[in-house]
Amino acid sequence: MSDGSSFYITTPIFYVNDVPHIGHAYTEVAADVLARWHRQSGDDTWLLTGTDEHGQKILRTATANGLEPREWADRLVASAWKPLLETVDISNDDFIRTTDERHEVAVTLFLQKLYDEGHIYAGEYEGYYCVGCEEYKQRDELDEPLSGEYQGQLVCSIHSRPVEILKEKNYFFRMSAFQQRLLDLYESRPEFVQPESVRNEIVQFVRQGLSDLSISRSSFDWGIKVPWDPSHVVYVWFDALLNYTTAVGYGTDRELFERRWPAYHLVGKDIARFHAVIWPAMLMAAGLEVPHKVFGHGWLLVGGEKMSKSKLTGIAPSQITDTFGSDAFRYYFMRAISFGQDGSFSWEDLSARYQAELANGFGNLASRVIAMLQRYFDGVVPSPTTAASTEAEIAVQRSVADAASAAHAAIDRFAIHDALAAVWSVVDELNGYITEQEPWALAKDEADRERLQTVLYTAAEGLRALAVLLSPVIPKATSRLWAALGVEAALGGVTAQSLRDVARWGQLPAGVRVSQLEALFPRIDAAVAS
Repeated sequence: MSDGSSFYITTPIFYVNDVPHIGHAYTEVAADVLARWHRQSGDDTWLLTGTDEHGQKILRTATANGLEPREWADRLVASAWKPLLETVDISNDDFIRTTDERHEVAVTLFLQKLYDEGHIYAGEYEGYYCVGCEEYKQRDELDEPLSGEYQGQLVCSIHSRPVEILKEKNYFFRMSAFQQRLLDLYESRPEFVQPESVRNEIVQFVRQGLSDLSISRSSFDWGIKVPWDPSHVVYVWFDALLNYTTAVGYGTDRELFERRWPAYHLVGKDIARFHAVIWPAMLMAAGLEVPHKVFGHGWLLVGGEKMSKSKLTGIAPSQITDTFGSDAFRYYFMRAISFGQDGSFSWEDLSARYQAELANGFGNLASRVIAMLQRYFDGVVPSPTTAASTEAEIAVQRSVADAASAAHAAIDRFAIHDALAAVWSVVDELNGYITEQEPWALAKDEADRERLQTVLYTAAEGLRALAVLLSPVIPKATSRLWAALGVEAALGGVTAQSLRDVARWGQLPAGVRVSQLEALFPRIDAAVAS
């Protein structure tokens, strides 16, 4: 469980060669849920995201569109990448661009330090290069299609596009020197790379032997210049990985850096190798701490394939949020997919979960509890009485406490789906409780008045706990529910409620006045939803 310490979490910085799709938004939302949870638990939390704007891929894309690379990057950041954060309600604390001066200055300092200390040398390299990955590939990482447009050519197994054969005089990072230190790291800290499937892949890769890494390019000039040889620019990955440190003061603000670093990195599993091999080796060479954790989550699949703009399977987040709203987007991807594993997206599943779980489950629960408080108690939360309490109320209280404990434990291991499932058990518990206690029947007999008070207070206090527990996932709906419960004046805003204290029963003050609550998740026409 959170202990009030620092929690610095990052998303990958995304290439600005194209507009974002729901795969990018999935990573952003997961990081945001973790950040919101820790922030609301009292931790010193910082969420970083941003864009990767250097390299050959960006240069070629810009040129193809008749623009200079910086102009292209500026346009994409303003029109697509920053708006994405608003579309899915990301509460990022910073947005870094690799073209920021703070980043370029710090990268130059880092590179010079490694060069001065003998970790970088000049050499020549020839190999298969994938522009899409911005990476040299080994032969076993390439496919040779037997048919189709690229029949007989060597193509990248990730992008399914032909690779190029490049031969360059470059500068190299002595990554091979860190092989044993990396293996020792994986052995001593099994949690460093997660989930287990990604960790096993990384360990096996490093055990096979590491080669030194080419970290400069001289065939194009879009990038940060190598400080001792401006005819070269820094390899885009070596540049990009450093954003996690340059954004929190490396080379410019020592106090900030010591406060924030090290970080937790959330990345797609396809780039886990960069983050779990190259990145810690770079940090070791510089004498810096390695990250707390690298978590490589699974892919979003469409038609059985990883989502991709190049394969025309990319879906814009707004295609979902325009119909279902941002809360439903966030809920669906955090609940329907086991975080860390691949998951398939379907409009049918999204629509079904929206109706059954959000509209009928949580939304209807909130609406009818508020409505009964207005109908039976003139909109005032009644006081429960000990004499009218039964085992049923104790079961609800126990459900909230168990859910909060399980959710905290799940968040600590980045199992967002398990955390949300635990919290949702309270939704089911409260719906069952209301069905069994039949407050509408109790309201018919004045002799059952105290029992009715206790039942509706229990239901309303359960909603108070749910609003807090669900606020990191569905912030808009929980804010509206919190306002309807009428507790802001007495307790403050929902995000000011500590998740550590959420299970303490009885925080909802009797006597507060609830207000009208419109449907949190309105019905959506089936034709529109599909």
